[in-house]
This record gives sequence, C-alpha cells and structure tokens, in this order.
Amino acid sequence: MRFDILTLFPRMFSSPFQESILGRAIEKGLLQIRIVNIRDFAPGKHQVVDDAPYGGGQGMVMKVEPIARAIEWIKSEDASVPVIYLTPQGRPFNQKQARELASQTHLIFLCGRYEGVDERVRDLFVDEEISIGDYVLTGGELATLVVIDAISRFLPGVLGSDRSAIEDSFFNSLLEYPQYTRPYDFKGSLVPEVLLSGNHMAISQWRQREALRRTWIRRPDLLAKAHLSPVDRSMLEEIQQGQSDNDCARNFSPGKMLERE
Repeated sequence: MRFDILTLFPRMFSSPFQESILGRAIEKGLLQIRIVNIRDFAPGKHQVVDDAPYGGGQGMVMKVEPIARAIEWIKSEDASVPVIYLTPQGRPFNQKQARELASQTHLIFLCGRYEGVDERVRDLFVDEEISIGDYVLTGGELATLVVIDAISRFLPGVLGSDRSAIEDSFFNSLLEYPQYTRPYDFKGSLVPEVLLSGNHMAISQWRQREALRRTWIRRPDLLAKAHLSPVDRSMLEEIQQGQSDNDCARNFSPGKMLERE
C-alpha cells in the first residue's frame, strides 16, 4: 500500500517510519511512504504557503495554490487516489474506518497547519475529512501518523500474526481482554489460573468474558454497536447481574446497617 503525505514539516516523519512495525513493513516493501513538502510547490523565491485570512482574524491560512499543485502532481500518476484531510471537523476515526481504508491501494494525506487550509482545498480536492479526537493539535502530522499506523495493522504481513489485528481492542467494538506474562506471582498478584490450564476452550471463553466485562465497565457505549452472539449476551447478563449483586453487598454490608441504626 502507498501513502503520500503532504506536509510543511517533512522531518516530523523521519523517525516513526524507521522504527518498529512500520519500519519493518517499509523494509519488506509492504508499505510505500512518500513525504511531499508542500513548500516545494509554492511559487516565488520565498515559497510562501500561507497568508492572512480574508475578513480578518487571528493566525494564518494555508494557501490553495501550493496544495493544489502538490495534489495534482500526485494525481498525474494516479488520478483516482483519494485525498484525506486531517482536521478536528472530520468524521471521528475508529477501527472500522481503519479497516475500510486498508482496502485501498493508495491514499493521500493532507496535513493542515496554522488556522487550517483555504476552504477551496476542501471543496475541490478533499474526498474525506478525518478527526482522531475532540481536541486541537498543532498540525495534522501526528494525526496522520496515528491513522497510517491503524490502517497498516490490517495489511497482510505487517503484523507478526494476521490474528493480531482481529484480537485488538475495538474489533467487534469490544475492548481487549487482560494480558499477562511472566512472572506468575508479582508481589502477591497472580496470573489467573485458567491461563495456565492449557484448556484452549476455557481460555477463549475467559478472554471473551473479560473483554465483555471490561467493555461494559469502561466503555458501555461500545456495546450498542457490538455484534453479540446469544452466548455473548448471556455472558454479559451474568456479568451485569454479578456486578449488581456486588453493589448490593457493598451498600447493605453489616457495617453500613449498624451506621443506619
């Protein structure tokens, strides 16, 4: 898969694409990354890429011409490649969208700066706007890295095991189950016995139950979007009932009854 990244700060991408999973995927030829400096497409000696906004206001706005030239240069090689603009005004990014974008073979990411881009960039060139959260960053570079990392995990061969992406948090809208490794006993905190049992069915059931429990406690909003089987729903009812019983036990403990008396 190929990513073209339009930015005013190319060096922000140097280290992330040399390290870890992304670095190995690039070495293997599974990913192709091209960093395009928007300033290279600005005319004149000073290569100006921003200007004051019409109507007044704070800050500067990225000019339409350099961005347009950069996009047109890439599209001269691949006219159908989608352009994605990273902005807080975009559609919230999630695991489902990452999986959908992984089906593409080529994407352009536009990293905004300052007060954003001239609106005509959006109107004429951008196919999709993406937000990684309800907060403001200095620019779109970090957001682009987040989105590319998430997409890349779905590409065959990028992860050590293709099942890793399937078992990640947010697959089927559930958070991931708890993970443990050596030592078995750390300051009295023990690894759950089921994980040492060698019973793969019991381990699978425990992991699914814990994923449901963790999601219900930490992100119950995700359950509305999850595709739960009848067995999952039965597990979830047991978890919710058990929590309800625990709450009742805490609320009506003998100590609390004595306090009331």
